[in-house]
Order: sequence, then structure tokens, then C-alpha cells
Amino acid sequence: MCNGNLPPADANLKANASTKLAIKTFSISDLASHNTPSSAWCAIHATDSTGAYTSGHVVLDITSFASKHPGGDLILLAAGKDASVLFETYHPRGVPHSLVKKLQIGIMEKGSYDDSFYSWDSDFYKVLKKRVVQRLEERRLNRRGSVEIWIKAVMLLTGFWFSLVQMYLNNDNFMMATVWSITMGFFAAMIGVNIQHDGNHGAFAQSKFINKCAGWTMDMIGASAFTWEFQHMLGHHPYTNVLDGAEEIMKEKGVDSLIEEKDQESDPDVFSSFPLMRLHPFHTPSWYHRYQHIYAPFLFALMTLAKVFQQDYEVAVSKRLYHIDAKVRYGSMWNVTRFWGMKFITTIYMMGLPIYFHGVVNGIALFVIGHLACGELLATMFIVNHVIEGVSYAKKDLKGTAVDDDDAKKSNQEKVVGKPATMLGDTPMDQTRAQAVENSTKDADQKPLPLIPFNDWAAVQCQTSVNWAPGSWFWNHFSGGLSHQIEHHLFPSLCHTNYAYIQDVVENTCAEYGVPYQSEPSLVVAYGKMINHLKYLGRAKSE
Repeated sequence: MCNGNLPPADANLKANASTKLAIKTFSISDLASHNTPSSAWCAIHATDSTGAYTSGHVVLDITSFASKHPGGDLILLAAGKDASVLFETYHPRGVPHSLVKKLQIGIMEKGSYDDSFYSWDSDFYKVLKKRVVQRLEERRLNRRGSVEIWIKAVMLLTGFWFSLVQMYLNNDNFMMATVWSITMGFFAAMIGVNIQHDGNHGAFAQSKFINKCAGWTMDMIGASAFTWEFQHMLGHHPYTNVLDGAEEIMKEKGVDSLIEEKDQESDPDVFSSFPLMRLHPFHTPSWYHRYQHIYAPFLFALMTLAKVFQQDYEVAVSKRLYHIDAKVRYGSMWNVTRFWGMKFITTIYMMGLPIYFHGVVNGIALFVIGHLACGELLATMFIVNHVIEGVSYAKKDLKGTAVDDDDAKKSNQEKVVGKPATMLGDTPMDQTRAQAVENSTKDADQKPLPLIPFNDWAAVQCQTSVNWAPGSWFWNHFSGGLSHQIEHHLFPSLCHTNYAYIQDVVENTCAEYGVPYQSEPSLVVAYGKMINHLKYLGRAKSE
């Protein structure tokens, strides 16, 4: 992120033993035990004196700093884990060295996170961040939202509540009430991608209070912002299309590992978002997957219903989402009260009042219809970005002793990092790197192109994400920036209104460094390729 902004780790830190206080060393279990709002520690990777990343990690106590953090309590999501990805991606301008040093309380045991899937050795992401920040400054664009997104937010919120009220009042015309229910579902989806998305990423406004209010609109439309934070910000964003091979083996054996034994580097979107779907080539196919391209659109429509009535409650009660610990939010009584209170309130105006005005059967039908419209639109715009022809997938594998016994310890086995590859086994970055090298050799004055590791974090985001309608101001606004998925994954803390203005910077830098940058001309084309991809995934053998 910024060179030299972290104290050196391990041997380098201990070499400074002339300091008055000894450096404390913590284990992964020590760190994991500090994962609540009242006691929040996190680890981030360290740098040596030259600014190069080392294999060591420093430990920060962010408990009291959360109230002063410019992004609000968003920082608490880092508690109890290796937060290097969050640290890098949410601070494109860097973090003051003095602040990191002030928050540091020790270092992690040597080798604690050596099995990470990702590499941070190249300068690709550093250069990209500098260029993007420069573009924002040249165009005098705010990193977070301003009037442009606020006007849109007012329009969408007005549309949602107006549609909802019209659905109530048309109690003598069920067909018209149905139209308003569908319209309400449309506006709910638009609020999800345009307001809560940016709010919960801390990108809607400079004010952390306004960001919190924007994020709260997720609760307003009936879902839980907390569940979304866990799945989207702690699972999907850092580890896009990455699957933990060890955990998959355990699942096939019918074993649900303890959360302490689960690997945090796994994308829940590719194994949990839709039942009956095969979304990753490393999953074992079943007979019904041969038809998933046919029934997928119907399952998409059920997405929000499943989250509202099942997943939200499961997470709140169990305080975990798959391999992700949820105590960082539900360890707070205020957050627990917010969850149950908002569920009660939204049930009244989303289902209770429709039943009051239209009767039980029609009222429930209108509620379901609105959710089906919302779920279909949301799922359509999300899934085409990561499950589509040409996109790459990755898996962390084990080598050495196979996991034959239920009590086998993954911690005693070595992880293998392979190249992200498409469902056909191709590695697009092989071609893009070769082309970049060829282009660099044409200019005698140009320095030799450094080869970017296949598992470089930023490069993996580009290999596992796909844009559609790139550069389009309209589609960028319509989709809340989802059409610029690559830019969003690389810079989640930027307001989505900026993505159309930095798209060319990202694409050109990718080309320069030999990193894939896939885009489709429109949502329609992307949707068609997604359906074909699902068809192939349903019939192909597992890798």
C-alpha cells in the first residue's frame, strides 16, 4: 500500500531489541480470541526497511481506535483475523506510519499466515493505486460520495416508499397492486446496489454517520446489513472465486469443522449463494446440475427471500456465517437489538400492512412478488460478474497427508497455490503476460517488464471478475458500479460514481503489466455467456 508504513516483522523487529519493551508475540488463536467490539485486534502484513512485504505480520489493537476511525466501526470487521487485504484495499492513499506504530501491540508468531493463497511481492497494485488516486485528483473527484449519489439516493428512496404506499392503497385492484409490488421490488434492488452497497463499504459519504445510515437501508428493505458485511466484505471481496480445498473434502465427508479450523480464504458466494447450483469447477457435479442453466433464473428470484427468512436468522443466532465468525457484530447488544428490532419493524410494513389492506392470501402474495422481482434483478447483476465464460477460479489445495480422518488437522498440512484457471483449464494470464512482454521488448528504452505472480492479490481480482458495458456512465449508475466489477474489487472504498472515470486507467495498467482485463459490451451479452457457462459447468467433470 504505502512503502515503509509498517514496522518490520519477526527478525527485523526483534533485532531492535535495544528498545525498552520486549516485542510480544501472538498466535493465531490469541488473535482470534480478540474478535468482539469490546476487544478487537487484527493482523496486517509487515514491510521491511525498503518497503517490501515480508512474511511477517504485526498485530494492532483497534478497539478504542474504532470510535475515531474515519470509516467508523467498519474497521471492527478486521477483528480477530489477518486483515491485510482489508488494510490494503480500503486505504488507496495509505495509512500514516505513526498511526500504525501507535496501534501496534506485537507481532504474529513466525509463519502464522505463510499458507496464504496470495502474493504481495509485485508493485502492480501499488502502481495502480497511485495512478487511480492521481486520476481522482486530476478530475477533482471525491473518493467517497457527493451530490451525484445523494440525489440518486433521494430519488430511489422516494420511489421505494411511494411504490409501497401505492401497493397498500390499491386494495380494490389486485393487478395494479401487483404492478406496484414489482415496482417496489425494483426500487429495493436499486437501493441495495446504489445506497447500502456504498454505505456499508464506507464509500457513500465522508461522514461516517451518513455512511451508517446508507448501510442501514439494507435493513430497511428487509434484509440484514450485518449478514451482507460478513458474506460480501469478509468473504467474497477478499477471496473472489477462491475455494478452500481442505474444507471441501471435509464437507464431502459430512464433517462441519470447528470455525477455528476453517480457512478464512474462501469465497462464500461460490459455494453458498444458491442451492442446487454448481458455481465452481472444483465442486463435484450432480445429475441435476445438467439442467441448472434452465432453472437458474428461477432460483435467482428466490435469493432475497432465502436471505431474509433463513440466512439472516441463522447468522444472528449462531454468530457465524459458514467459516466467518460473526461475533464482531453480534458481540454488541446494540447490534443485536438493531437486528431484531428492524426485522420486527420491516415485517410490519412489508408484510403486515399488505395483509391488512389486501387480506392474508393477497397480502402474502404481494410480499412474495416484490421479493421475486428484487431477487431476480440483484442476482442477475451480481452473478454475471464472476460466473461467466472466460472467468478464472482458484483453489487452495493440501499436499502431503490426505484428510482421511475426521480429526485430521489442516494446520499440519501444507497449502499448494496454483494458477487461477478457467473451467476449461486455461490460464488467461499466460497469454496476457506473453503479450505484455512482447510489447515491452519493442521499445529499446523501456525497462524489462516484471512478471506479476499469478496469485498476486490484485491480479487475481482481475482474473476472477468481469465488467460489462465498461466506461458507460448510465450503466454504471444503474448498476451501482457493478458493471465496473474489476474497478470495484480493486477499490471497494471508492464511491461507485467514480468507476467510469478510472476504468481506462485500470485497463491500461492491466495491459501494461500483462494482467487480464475481461469485459463484455452489455448486460445482455454477459447474461447469455453466464447461462452458457452454467450449462457447461453442469455437464463438466470436477477438476
